[in-house]
Amino acid sequence: MWSMFKKPAMPTPEEALPGRSTPMDVPEGHFVSGHRLTPPYPKGMEVADFGMGCFWGAERMFWKIPGIHVTAVGYAGGHTPNPTYREVCSGLTGHNEVVRVVFDPSRIGYEDILKLFWEGHDPTQGMRQGNDVGTQYRSGIYVHSEAQRRAAESSKDTYGRALTAGGLGEVTTEILDAPPFYFAEDDHQQYLARNPAGYCGLGGTGISCPTGRAAAE
Repeated sequence: MWSMFKKPAMPTPEEALPGRSTPMDVPEGHFVSGHRLTPPYPKGMEVADFGMGCFWGAERMFWKIPGIHVTAVGYAGGHTPNPTYREVCSGLTGHNEVVRVVFDPSRIGYEDILKLFWEGHDPTQGMRQGNDVGTQYRSGIYVHSEAQRRAAESSKDTYGRALTAGGLGEVTTEILDAPPFYFAEDDHQQYLARNPAGYCGLGGTGISCPTGRAAAE
């Protein structure tokens, strides 16, 4: 995706593009579920944000899961307000391609969503996922509570040990307090539902992420 614009290093705030004050227009409803894409969400819902490579494939992976109310794609972790897709792909915003997952914790736990995150991509590749290279493809967990942070850090340690045992390298995933999330343009929302033959370079390591008793052991 826009490989000609790749830049391997994060820009400083001074280097970052200026962006704009106006947010992107996005569809009112999710293309698959019809649920409202932007807040407010129904009472009791929780939010989780992840970077794991191309956000087209990441979003599709999550919207299929029971207990997930709605998904959306956007940009987070950088300096430029309300960036465009082309600006993010230039490497001059510092933003990551991020999937937002709104879920019902009475039906699916955050730990279960973390398992999907870890197994859905390769978190050892730094600023890339497969053939997609650039700062916008880095692995990241952006937490919305202290409970999410504890779960994310614990699962990172657990999965890191599993990856090491499987012969893979060190986990490069960043875990940060959730920064501002800027919704991506409407044509990127649920892209692979509207374009089933579209590109998806997402792939996991083939190593299972332990949970529950297996994780404790």
